[in-house]
Amino acid sequence: MWAHSPQHAQKEMCAFRDSTARLTNMNAQVVGISVNDPFSNRGFAEKNFLPYPVLSDYSRQVIREYGLEFNDFAGLKGYTVAKRSIFILDEKGVIRYMWVSDDLTVEPNYEEIQKALEQIT
Repeated sequence: MWAHSPQHAQKEMCAFRDSTARLTNMNAQVVGISVNDPFSNRGFAEKNFLPYPVLSDYSRQVIREYGLEFNDFAGLKGYTVAKRSIFILDEKGVIRYMWVSDDLTVEPNYEEIQKALEQIT
């Protein structure tokens, strides 16, 4: 999961926090990934009581590999962030579900995510 706007990141990651028990019961491991530095991610996770790790992709290597780079964000030439996205990988690391949005105001369909998890568990 990638998120980059503080308000939208908070809403999305807290929604996953609130459904963690259900996701854990489905043997899902939730991991957040942000292009922010590890210290900011740790503070964000602690402030929002997130029971899952928020990893740092400050070098932007992962977002480039997944094609999620949003270039010249907010009119800042050369500044990149990650598109909002959700990936579900199976036990072998194969992507079984993907949701990507360029629109920061769009939330993923959490019921759709749960259904995708149900199909692979």
